[in-house]
Amino acid sequence: MDISGRHEERGEYLMVAAAVHAIVGTTRLRCVEGMGFAVSHEQPTLSAVTEIVAAVLDDLPTPPEGPVVAERGEFYEEPKWMVEQYLETEFKYVESIAERETVQAAHHAAYAARKLLL
Repeated sequence: MDISGRHEERGEYLMVAAAVHAIVGTTRLRCVEGMGFAVSHEQPTLSAVTEIVAAVLDDLPTPPEGPVVAERGEFYEEPKWMVEQYLETEFKYVESIAERETVQAAHHAAYAARKLLL
């Protein structure tokens, strides 16, 4: 998953989160099962970020069987165990090439959706 728009623009916030439910191997993304999107106008605090992430996970067509994966900056580099408490699901930071590719796909989707909304 990825979030675009943590900065204030024209006096407002517009965070767009995208989640990619994918099947991955160790070195590549094999198949995209679905995507979800969520929008927030809240200031990007840890609480607001975890709320938008929960919303984007709820928007996926089917819940992921594995962990939610994100880059460390998405949750202000909080420890994995703390993020799991907020999300109430298995979570991990990017470790493999395939996970990085999946997060990149989510990044492109979130960025494009945000640009469409602006």
